[in-house]
Amino acid sequence: MIGLVLAAGAGRRLRPYTDTLPKALVPVGPEGEAEATTVLDLTLGNFAEVGLTEVAIVVGYRKEAVYERKAALEEKYGLKLTLIDNDKAEEWNNAYSLWCARDVIKQGVILANGDTVHPVSVEKTLLAARGKGRIILALDTVKQLADEEMKVVTGENGGVAKITKLMDPASATGEYIGVTLIEGEAAADLADALKTTFERDPDLYYEDGYQELVNRGHVVDVEPIGDVRWVEIDNHEDLAKGREIACQY
Repeated sequence: MIGLVLAAGAGRRLRPYTDTLPKALVPVGPEGEAEATTVLDLTLGNFAEVGLTEVAIVVGYRKEAVYERKAALEEKYGLKLTLIDNDKAEEWNNAYSLWCARDVIKQGVILANGDTVHPVSVEKTLLAARGKGRIILALDTVKQLADEEMKVVTGENGGVAKITKLMDPASATGEYIGVTLIEGEAAADLADALKTTFERDPDLYYEDGYQELVNRGHVVDVEPIGDVRWVEIDNHEDLAKGREIACQY
């Protein structure tokens, strides 16, 4: 099993940081700190801590910044990094971005979005649940939800019945936090579902690909992460929260 990071996004709501950097390289360490910690740093550190030795990173917007840091990141975290180019990162949404990594998913991956600040306990929780199913989503069942979150409703089998931002928060079981364990045996089915998804609409999310799998009769499982502080960084308010949380881990 290897790590997989989606780091192709532009993050335009985080300008001016993202004028020159992809969102995954926006600093979440103290402002003004030399070589400040980034979301990518935190994620790679988590992967290394749970014993992974290889990580694939899907890059696109301002990808040269990741290429420039590749060797230093490998040395810092003791990981072998493989960069995968997303040629449509500034045109299409992340269903296509995850599809670009379809070959590495065959090895089995822990997928992490490149904009999620979270503790290593999330990866540990997913690994402890390994064997529960082919795809396991990290689910926050504690947080009070609003309209922007990627919400999940679970079914009678305990797996995903519905995953979308477009639902009444009160009806949701919890929020998908952007971290998933995907076994290699699920790679072909997931790749086909993702392809169907972005061919239907390039603006769709990879979570819509998860929904496509569910609609086809496949089981997508969830695992609650407990009462854990984390944040998806979309804007400057989120970035402030991310800095506050990052210094705790």
